Amino acid sequence: MSTKMLEHRYGENVVILDSPALNGLLAQLSSPEVTQPRINQLLRRLYDALFRAVLDHEASLVESETRTRMAEFTDKGVARSTVPDPAERWVLVDLARAGMIPAEVCFDLANELIEPANVRVDHVFINRKTDDDEQVVGTHMAGNKIGGPVDDAVLVFPDPMGATGSSICDALYFYQREVEGTPKRVVCSHLIVTPEYLRRVTDEAPEAKVYALRLDRGLSPEEVLATTPGELWDKERGLNERQYIVPGAGGLGEVINNSFV
Repeated sequence: MSTKMLEHRYGENVVILDSPALNGLLAQLSSPEVTQPRINQLLRRLYDALFRAVLDHEASLVESETRTRMAEFTDKGVARSTVPDPAERWVLVDLARAGMIPAEVCFDLANELIEPANVRVDHVFINRKTDDDEQVVGTHMAGNKIGGPVDDAVLVFPDPMGATGSSICDALYFYQREVEGTPKRVVCSHLIVTPEYLRRVTDEAPEAKVYALRLDRGLSPEEVLATTPGELWDKERGLNERQYIVPGAGGLGEVINNSFV
C-alpha cells in the first residue's frame, strides 16, 4: 500500500504525506522531552522516508533486469522492475545548519540508487535576519560551496522547517542568478510547513515542488481548522509573532546542534 497523501487545496505542486508511522516519529521529534542522541536518530529516519517519497515521484524511471542468485539454476531467475534512472543528475543542497544532516541522508540514499558520479551535495550558509521586533526581514548568506552547474539536474533543498519561506526563496534566487544551468526539476523537502510558507513559495517559485510530512496551521481560527487545508488559505496561520511554527517543533537548528544561543 502506498503512503497516503493529505487532501488539500494548495495546488498540485504541494505534496503532504499522511503516514501514521511517520506522524508518530515526527511527534517524538517535536517533543521537548526528546533530546540528543534521539533527536538526530529521528531526523535521519524521517528524512530517509521523505526522500524515498521524493525519489518515487520525482526521479526519471527506467526498466531494470537483474540476474538473481537463482539464475544459476534457471533462466527464469531474472527480476524485472522499474527503478530510478541511474544516469540522472541529482544535486542536494545543504542549507546550513539545520539542513546539514538532511542533505547527508538524501545524499547517501541517492548514491545507493543513482550512479555516484551523478550525485553531489552543495553547501549554502544562510540564516534568517530579524528586526528589533523579531520579525523576519530577509536572510543573511555568509558563504557557499557549489560543486558545479545544475543543468538538467534534479535540485533538492532538504530543510526541516518551512516557516516563512525566506531561506528557501533566497537560496532559489541564488541558484538562478549565480549557478550555471537550469535544473530539470526543483524540489523542496521539509518535515513541517506552514500555510504562510506554502503561499510564498508557490507565488515566488512556482516551478518548485514541495514535499512535507506535516502541515502546521495551529494559530488558525477554529472554523478555519474545520475546513480542508488550503480552502481558506488566506485565513490560515501557522506562525506566531516571532514567526516560529505552531505547533511546530521549536528551533530545530538549535535543537539539532545543541546550540541554544
